[in-house]
Amino acid sequence: MVNERLAADVATMLEGLQDQMRGIADLQQRRSELTATASIGEDRVQVTVNADGMVVETKFGSEVSDLSYEELAEYVTAAAQAAMQGVQNRSRELMRPLIERRSRLPKLSEIIEGAPDLEDILPPAPPPSTEPPHLRGSAEDDHEQRPLIADTDH
Repeated sequence: MVNERLAADVATMLEGLQDQMRGIADLQQRRSELTATASIGEDRVQVTVNADGMVVETKFGSEVSDLSYEELAEYVTAAAQAAMQGVQNRSRELMRPLIERRSRLPKLSEIIEGAPDLEDILPPAPPPSTEPPHLRGSAEDDHEQRPLIADTDH
């Protein structure tokens, strides 16, 4: 009787896993096509990011020349951060059905007595900082984290 229950639970778990894999493949494809755009400063600055938050387009409105360089830099940063928030929200919406399906699957601890559930042992990831590097840490840390950019025209 116990073996039949275990076999049924494992079969349910494997079927759920196969559904999850199909769902993940579909989700990955749909996520790869996501973009989000944010405009700041009465549409003076508009930034579009892809699903990974990479800036893929930046546009300036006709009144952008009214801005100082410092204001322009702040607007570009704020627009990129807002667009990133938008794409994160869309990603979460895409993932919702998959997460709901996963929550209906039996947990490992329900099948094997005493087994830990991954959700219980994985620590939550801290949110990434939106502060500029020079405000976060020492100048030495900033230098180590900054990628080197080469001018290839020379």
